[in-house]
Amino acid sequence: MTAPAPDSPVVLRVAGRPVARYVTRPELPARLSPRPCLHPVTTLAGTVVTEFSPADHTHHLGVGVAVPDVEGHNFWGGRTYVRDRGPTELDDHGVQRHCSFQLRDPDGFIEELRWVASGTELLRERRTVAATELTSTAWALDFTFSLTNVTSGPLSIGSPATNGRPGAAYGGFFWRARKEATPPDAFTAATEGEAAVHGARADWLALTGPGSPRTAGAGNGAGWTLVFAGATDATRRDPWLVRTAEYPGVGSSLAGAARLPIPPGETAVRRIVTVVADGRLDRDEAAALVRKAVSQ
Repeated sequence: MTAPAPDSPVVLRVAGRPVARYVTRPELPARLSPRPCLHPVTTLAGTVVTEFSPADHTHHLGVGVAVPDVEGHNFWGGRTYVRDRGPTELDDHGVQRHCSFQLRDPDGFIEELRWVASGTELLRERRTVAATELTSTAWALDFTFSLTNVTSGPLSIGSPATNGRPGAAYGGFFWRARKEATPPDAFTAATEGEAAVHGARADWLALTGPGSPRTAGAGNGAGWTLVFAGATDATRRDPWLVRTAEYPGVGSSLAGAARLPIPPGETAVRRIVTVVADGRLDRDEAAALVRKAVSQ
């Protein structure tokens, strides 16, 4: 069998079924901050639960890591939020460059990346991704990224929130979910609704969608659920970014109330585990599956 090209897409499989495709070099305009990403991601029944460069936000690229402010450089894509000016088109976009795979298997990979802006490498990333079966209708995507400051000086990560836009602390792991006619529901163990869960530091957060006849495949005939867990200790648990009304998306916020400093040679590490399930899970079902996923 011929070995795949070093930077060709990776297809992740669970129980023999393809559930995600990872593209290392998406061909995109510079203003979208090109970066490796997972799309499409599907449930075990085949329902697609991601979107890539949708019309409402062309810089939303499936599942990956995106940061709007790395020492003044945009690795999120689109307009940059400028204090006292608002969203502004700037020529400040960086790119995440795939270097190599240290490991590449059907159930996961380890990748090395370089974060480059204006010809200078700012961060070196190691990304570890694994796909595991949980039940006959659910699997887990385990996503860890480590960002190391490779410059000779201090470096910090910011967000529109730290730059003057309240409630917009996006930047870090980000999952752009599929947009349907009816917005998805969002809930944690204790609260529900976008307004209540956005910005929360909950152990886990669920997003559940209605599905449609052409994509339904769960036992009840419709629906999908994503359950996100920030699998770090409580002192480093980032706030959740949650959107349902404007668009469906969930992310972690590296820079919530303040910028995240990364001194020279030091590393920031985050792990997000996501349950991908057919059907609309309730709180007890979501909690049980995410506990199983995180402990694997």
